[in-house]
Amino acid sequence: MSGDPDLPADVGLTVVIPCYNEVDNVEHACAEVLDELGHLDLELVFVDDGSTDGTLEKIKRLALSDPRVRYISFTRNFGFEAAFSAGYRYASRPWILHLDADQQFPAAEAHKLIDVAAQGYDAVFGVRNDRKDPLVRRLGTSAFHFLAAKVLRIELPKHATAFRLVRTSLARAIVDLRLGTPYFLATVPRLTNRYTTVPVSHRARQRGESKVGFRWLAGHAIGLFVNVSRRLTTLASVTALGASGLAMLLALGAATGLVNMAAGGTALFVLVGAMLGVLALTMRFLVTIAADQARPRLFYVREATIPIDPEDLLFEMSGPVPEQRLENVPEGARR
Repeated sequence: MSGDPDLPADVGLTVVIPCYNEVDNVEHACAEVLDELGHLDLELVFVDDGSTDGTLEKIKRLALSDPRVRYISFTRNFGFEAAFSAGYRYASRPWILHLDADQQFPAAEAHKLIDVAAQGYDAVFGVRNDRKDPLVRRLGTSAFHFLAAKVLRIELPKHATAFRLVRTSLARAIVDLRLGTPYFLATVPRLTNRYTTVPVSHRARQRGESKVGFRWLAGHAIGLFVNVSRRLTTLASVTALGASGLAMLLALGAATGLVNMAAGGTALFVLVGAMLGVLALTMRFLVTIAADQARPRLFYVREATIPIDPEDLLFEMSGPVPEQRLENVPEGARR
């Protein structure tokens, strides 16, 4: 693969850091990013996902102290994927580096991603070398990747994480698809084959508590499996129809004397068969129409130091937006 001169070191980098109740981490994360990547044409965008612990106030102080630091704050907690989607949509530099506020991926590891991107990739994903997470999270992630790749045949960058370097044009294209949930890892392979992974260091969380538990992982996995792959819904429909047919045959056999069953059993089989048939057809109907239904927007912004598309505002945004930053806003976000 040929080299690509259009790289962060030459054209600039937006570091997107989603935050939800990370009051103890945002200052440390900001300092580490500026120390490691401050020599680049850098923009650091914090996305406050409706924090209630003073995270936004600390981010505001950081933004006042350094013009490279900007922020977007939601009207409430919309979730991890909404937070990074907002950061991706309003990034002003040609490349995006996604970092989490917990600093489990050292900012210095970004150089590895940048070096690999020079080979001509559109997206480079970090893979944890020696993962410093609880056993439940490690097992859950392994099961998630196994089921997605081996059972449901969903193409994902192998063992990829949220620590990633992506062309802004690709990231914004995914966000602007207006998916109900933009499963980034599963969507990148649908848009480009120029992606790869690279081993990176990982460290234990030093401050605060993780917001990702078993419940979140399970919900995320189920949503991905149902929305991206049709195998589960197809299997459910086929199973329900098969059971319906079998129940009807047994009911017919009982009614004709071929199956020695009481009249009550016959009636039960008829009811079960009918219900399973209706369930199968209803399931297919719901799956078919769900893709075409209007959905609420993925997030709403309350305030920001970046001009925000009116469609992403629930209320008129409080506070003036610095006019000197308008030239850095993507054309699609200026309306």
